[in-house]
Amino acid sequence: MHYALDENYFRGYEWWLMKEAKKRNPNITLMGLPWSFPGWLGKGFNWPYVNLQLTAYYVVSWIVGAKHYHDLDIDYIGIWNERAFDINYIKVLRRMLNYQGLQQVKIIASDNLWEPISASMLLDSELLRVIDVIGAHYPGTRTVKDARLTEKKLWSSEDFSTLNSDVGAGCWGRILNQNYINGYMTATIAWNLVASYYEQLPYGRCGLMTAQEPWSGHYVVEAPIWISAHTTQFTQPGWYYLKTVGHLEKGGSYVALTDGLGNLTIIVETMSHKHSMCIRPLLPYFNVSRQFATFILKGSFSEIPELQVWYTKLGKPSERFLFKQLDSLWLLDSGGSFTLELQEDELFTLTTLTAGSKGSYLLPPKSQPFPCVYKDDFNVDYPFFSEAPNFADQTGVFEYFMNIEDPGEHRFTLRQVLNQRPITWAADAFSTISIIGDYKWSNLTIKCDVYLETPEKGGVFIAGRVNKGGILIRSARGVFFWIFANGTYRVTGDLAGWIIYTSGHADVTAKKWYTLTLTINGGFSSGTLNGKPLWKNVSVNFPKNGWAAIGTHSFEFAQFDNFRVEAIH
Repeated sequence: MHYALDENYFRGYEWWLMKEAKKRNPNITLMGLPWSFPGWLGKGFNWPYVNLQLTAYYVVSWIVGAKHYHDLDIDYIGIWNERAFDINYIKVLRRMLNYQGLQQVKIIASDNLWEPISASMLLDSELLRVIDVIGAHYPGTRTVKDARLTEKKLWSSEDFSTLNSDVGAGCWGRILNQNYINGYMTATIAWNLVASYYEQLPYGRCGLMTAQEPWSGHYVVEAPIWISAHTTQFTQPGWYYLKTVGHLEKGGSYVALTDGLGNLTIIVETMSHKHSMCIRPLLPYFNVSRQFATFILKGSFSEIPELQVWYTKLGKPSERFLFKQLDSLWLLDSGGSFTLELQEDELFTLTTLTAGSKGSYLLPPKSQPFPCVYKDDFNVDYPFFSEAPNFADQTGVFEYFMNIEDPGEHRFTLRQVLNQRPITWAADAFSTISIIGDYKWSNLTIKCDVYLETPEKGGVFIAGRVNKGGILIRSARGVFFWIFANGTYRVTGDLAGWIIYTSGHADVTAKKWYTLTLTINGGFSSGTLNGKPLWKNVSVNFPKNGWAAIGTHSFEFAQFDNFRVEAIH
């Protein structure tokens, strides 16, 4: 809902992603969590709790729409990612869910630290009743006493966020076990699923796998995927941890789970300190060394005849194995006991389940840089996605748009559609911006048709060598060529517009199409308006490289068409 009366259940990629996930596993759990909210909910404040009913209506509408338009059942709903919660809002949300017949949708709070949510629940019986799960972010495998006293499910509702190298895989393997052993957490959720964004943005390659080249189709199934398999192929939501879980004498840990129907899965990890550091929090030093661990199956488990064995060893390529099936263990002769020899940085899964498999896939296409010459006229009749390919919005929202009035060459465009600043999660910029291309680009020409919709106050830009994005977007440097509806132009060295290289008058007004060209070569840049030089040989020393970009001066409507970039490698 970009605007108060605007409901659209087909924006973004998330609907597609949820449906694709359900195709592969119809029982997969779906959760929603707002990072930011549309600005109109805040009535002028950067705060989603100004009108509790309105915010609850907005969130519940999304859940209802998921079912109505996509037949998706949202299982859990959160409050506000890593930001303040409002006790009354949580209660209003529960009441509104129930009123809509969504009693089965559970509430998770507060997707931040264990406190103050846990203490608040202990002091407020209604709050305790309406929250189903306490979710903490990056808990470092530990919980707090108050959280345990609530007797609610405890989840690490965001974790990992680490480069998906073998060290990231070690981090993931260690916390998947130890979040339960040390902190009684029965879910661990990785941020993020797939690293499908430009690698030089913050948290580049912090996904379980990497697919960051849509132009080539290249992707890498990284080690954390196979670490996940050690747990997820042999357990399901609804299984139970046994009480016999814990740390091994010489470092590492083990957990055991059952479905309550006779199946048993044991997962053992021996990740070393050096090879399992997560991005946060700080990991106190511990030592892991070679050891023998003996497991004894008692009670009903003593009758298990055989356990399948899956093995991972991280580290040196010569000794490295990812999710390899070893010979199964026969237990009938040994009275239900077995001994494992454990080295460091290993992972074993021992299980009664026989359905495990290391999936195979065709060799992905070769990695290739972003094409040196790239153009998009945005002429798509019925776009499958609301956003144009390869553009990455860093502030604002850029969507395909159809001009009903314009039968000519600008019938299909890309439009910035936010008309006010959102209630932000991170520090969004004050200008909207969408980046594209290769971060290594230095010398290039960017050409784009632009259309200002706001008289007098409107402004748009095209840019090159943009060097920052994500949570750092406010401090982005580059070469920015702006034109304004008041008949001026400006060239700046930053998105914020503090570093002014040159400025002057330009024959520009709102509601008219113009073609801008920005050329950057070595230490100089120049710009044209409708093919005529507007400024030239302006000195630009920093940064040396970065993305191309388009954007608007404020949260305002503006359109872009016939985007073209040519980079000289």
